[in-house]
Amino acid sequence: MEIEIISFGKIAEFIANQRLDVDGITTTEQLKNFLEKEFPKLANIKYKLALNKTIIQKTTALKSGDTVALMPPFSGG
Repeated sequence: MEIEIISFGKIAEFIANQRLDVDGITTTEQLKNFLEKEFPKLANIKYKLALNKTIIQKTTALKSGDTVALMPPFSGG
């Protein structure tokens, strides 16, 4: 299954936007665990996942062609 990863802020410093072929990963929680093993710095940062431009709060199913954004905390005014 192919997933597009988009990263922002500090995360973009060590994870470039890319397409990953992730066989056996079917949920956002599995993807998060995979990414934290591949990029250990990610495990030490608070971040949220957005699936196809929608921030998710719980584990969600993935399908081929999905876009997952990794977003560090942000504030605005």
